[in-house]
Amino acid sequence: MLSTPSQLLLRNSELFSDKNVLLLNFESDLFAKELLNFAKRVTALALDFNHYQQLSSHQTEKLESYFGHQLPEEVQLKPAFDCAIIYYPKSKSLAPYLIQLAANQLAPGGELFIVGENKGGIRSVAKQLPSYFGPASKLDNARHCLLFASEMLEQPPKMNLQDWVKRYPLATPQGELTIFNLVGVFSEKKLDNGTQLLLEHLPQLHGRVLDFGCGAGIISVALLKAQPTLKMECVDINAMALASCQLTLAANGMQAKVYPSDGLHQTSGSFDAIISNPPFHDGLSSTTDIATQFVRDSAERLIQNGTWQIVANRHLPYSETIAQYFKTVNIAAENNKYKIYSNR
Repeated sequence: MLSTPSQLLLRNSELFSDKNVLLLNFESDLFAKELLNFAKRVTALALDFNHYQQLSSHQTEKLESYFGHQLPEEVQLKPAFDCAIIYYPKSKSLAPYLIQLAANQLAPGGELFIVGENKGGIRSVAKQLPSYFGPASKLDNARHCLLFASEMLEQPPKMNLQDWVKRYPLATPQGELTIFNLVGVFSEKKLDNGTQLLLEHLPQLHGRVLDFGCGAGIISVALLKAQPTLKMECVDINAMALASCQLTLAANGMQAKVYPSDGLHQTSGSFDAIISNPPFHDGLSSTTDIATQFVRDSAERLIQNGTWQIVANRHLPYSETIAQYFKTVNIAAENNKYKIYSNR
């Protein structure tokens, strides 16, 4: 089943006929495979690891799929693309990054297509196009989505990741830290209140520790600041978050294993502790199943007498699920918005 933005692209498929197409920030469907019915070849870059996994098994000689915040260097050195398609991101601040990323891969005079849902902020795309692109023209409006097009007029500046980073010092109970947040990463301008509460109540740990949904790596560097011998592993589904985490670790002179994981599926072995501000921020109805799976998988992967601690919005009903899989649930701390749940 194609997403509504993909359906809009499909009904305009003649735009991509016999072209070398770059697909950026693609969604949870197989539009890239459908596009091969019209395009000469397709190269797809996912910023969401789950989306990458869904497409990766369908790769062919004419369909290449990658996960990351940018294309691999060997792909960047290949002949430029005739056109690029961007799925407008949920985070508006990420759009200019994707536009410049596309521009750096387009041939002179290359075409840029941007598609997205009306409610997702795509109407502002005309104001977000840089000067090296021509004016945005609206090509289609259907299925509550819009499709815009523009032509690259001039050579864009070379992509520099540092141009897209928000760097700030952070005073924590564990000491002064330096945080690097790339555009599009949760709480990119300041520390969110949930993580703040968690930092104030981090437990004493040992051994192998998992930071699930690591974001910019704040929890990991705070733990390593206080307990340098920990063997930290940082996982997230978002490529920009993983890149941010690596930058944050480097800025603080720390090391950890950073890698993508859809839930706990790409992790291996057992952990002495799992600590998280889990990424369940889309509302109760859409996140309960994800939360339940995370709690269940955590209980299976934690060593006996290991430590499990998360912070969550207090209105979300975690207690029953935690009690079901851990047999006990404790509220380590709380305020008017958040609770810290623990198995000990």
